Amino acid sequence: MNSAVRRLAISFLFLFQLALMPSAWAQQCYADANQAYAHLINQEQNQKLAKQSVVINLNTATEGELTQLKGIGSSKAQKIILYREAFGAFGSVDDLAKVKGIGDKTVAKNRVRMSVE
Repeated sequence: MNSAVRRLAISFLFLFQLALMPSAWAQQCYADANQAYAHLINQEQNQKLAKQSVVINLNTATEGELTQLKGIGSSKAQKIILYREAFGAFGSVDDLAKVKGIGDKTVAKNRVRMSVE
């Protein structure tokens, strides 16, 4: 296959993929690579801020939601759920420290992101 045909085939595949892509997913094009990089960094920071602003209810949160808290991995999230099932709903955010493996420092780091309502 000569290079002209190869370029045409690649262009066709690219255009075909764009046609299949929903308009909401279409990415903005940038002439300058620095602008594109800055845009990606800005998107990443916005996603982090949005994730950090979510308040998690300790009495209803799933394992996946609990793992969004700082210092809480899958095993600690499972311990929180088991504690909740065994002893009932948390009365306050401070009660989280009663779960084995979770201390006051972890509670302090996440205090603004947790609720028991």
